[in-house]
Amino acid sequence: MPRSVNAVASRARRKRIIKLAKGYWGRRKNVWTIAKNAVERGLQYAYRDRKAKKGEFRKLWIQRINAAARTHGLSYSEFMGKLASSGIQLNRKVLADLAMNNPEAFKEILNKVA
Repeated sequence: MPRSVNAVASRARRKRIIKLAKGYWGRRKNVWTIAKNAVERGLQYAYRDRKAKKGEFRKLWIQRINAAARTHGLSYSEFMGKLASSGIQLNRKVLADLAMNNPEAFKEILNKVA
């Protein structure tokens, strides 16, 4: 009896990995074993960096709020402390957007908390 191999599924699996490796340089894009390793590593980085991106944006928002607050004579920590004690519930993303795109509104918030 001949040996039965599921060539259709094997080829589909390899084709999927090679398709994910499109755009890679050299043998990483077309040699199965190398492409498989490169794609697996790339997917690990993608998973990790989706989490890290959130922290990166938070850092960016804090820097923008700090820069805008310091132009009005307050540090970031002083501003956030006064903001919390005054009961204004705006998150860092909104505050950073106001500081960048609508400085007048940010100045109004600063005047309210100060």
